[in-house]
Amino acid sequence: MGRFRAALAAPGLAAIAEFKRRSPSAGAIRADADPARFAGLYTSGGAAAMSVLVDERFDGSLGDLRAARAATDLPLLAKGFFTTREQLLELREAGADAALLILRDLDDAGAERLMAHARELGLDTLVEAHDADELARATRLGADPIGVNARNLSSFRIDRRAQLELVAAAPRDRVVVAESAVHSRAQGAAAELAGAGAILVGTALMRASDPAAKLRQLLSRPLVKVCGLTRQEDVDAAAEAGADLAGFILAEESPRRAAGVLRVPETMLSVAVYVGERGEERADLDQLYGREDGHRGRDASLLRGEREVARVLDLPWESGDPEHLRRAAAAAGRVVLAGRLDAGNVGAAIRSVRPWAVDAASRLESEPGIKDHARVRAFVEAARA
Repeated sequence: MGRFRAALAAPGLAAIAEFKRRSPSAGAIRADADPARFAGLYTSGGAAAMSVLVDERFDGSLGDLRAARAATDLPLLAKGFFTTREQLLELREAGADAALLILRDLDDAGAERLMAHARELGLDTLVEAHDADELARATRLGADPIGVNARNLSSFRIDRRAQLELVAAAPRDRVVVAESAVHSRAQGAAAELAGAGAILVGTALMRASDPAAKLRQLLSRPLVKVCGLTRQEDVDAAAEAGADLAGFILAEESPRRAAGVLRVPETMLSVAVYVGERGEERADLDQLYGREDGHRGRDASLLRGEREVARVLDLPWESGDPEHLRRAAAAAGRVVLAGRLDAGNVGAAIRSVRPWAVDAASRLESEPGIKDHARVRAFVEAARA
């Protein structure tokens, strides 16, 4: 296992922070950008690795790779359109730890040959797939890590839903990298829940006034969920406040029952909340509680399709538990912490539990199902702090 793959295989969601001055789809992004400066910013921002475009179509060069190598100890991924051993040798001599191989441009024999050359040179390879056929090819070739690109390289169109389904279909024994079009914490989390061990982020960082802060924001946890939403204006207020998840309770007995899953911006994920059995509403995630004595059970499964991706740890129905935070802190896996949270207590709860997400509903309301926008803002701010 090389440095690049090892960095991405560490626990949690990793980020490959990309340096590029332009792209064919976006045009000029940051024409005067200095790779050495960005290498320092990405290192301080928490990147697991750095990607450097060395192709002239992106205003890149091997000189950019050398400058980045001189400025950081991060593993470096060289990105371009590589087809020969000589190109791989140049990348290695310029300081690369890994090279991108795009299956769209390579047949199986060519890809296998380049992967073997890379191993001989001490390079990892990120083998990139754009559709199910290419993912199957990458799997057969033994690629690890595998990159799944949301962008069609012919039309430059982004299809996040198709990308996430490919990520979910990738082998679980490989490191999977979700590439392109990650601009928000929720989009990164969507890739994480689909099975990605890492995200590759470029344009969002290159355009940010503070790239290191933007990177830290994308990777920061916990996520913030505002639940019990029944009105579009409350969804919009939660999004404006910076919430990542919008919850819609669809259990008939709930005073916060929504008519359905409302529109959420692409900076958020929608969550349909059910009791007893799942319904047919379309949402990014489902939250399913068991039913006990005619009301919801204590805890819930957070589901992506049929796969449980997190546990929602809540208080018992209409009662408390002095051991709630201790129980949550001891739980394995991703924890969504719920149970009468608000701006006044969420900070202490986060410090105690270190959850993957926090979830609030009743304490953010002026009346059941009607959110107080000031309380929503205060809750999100306190959770972020």
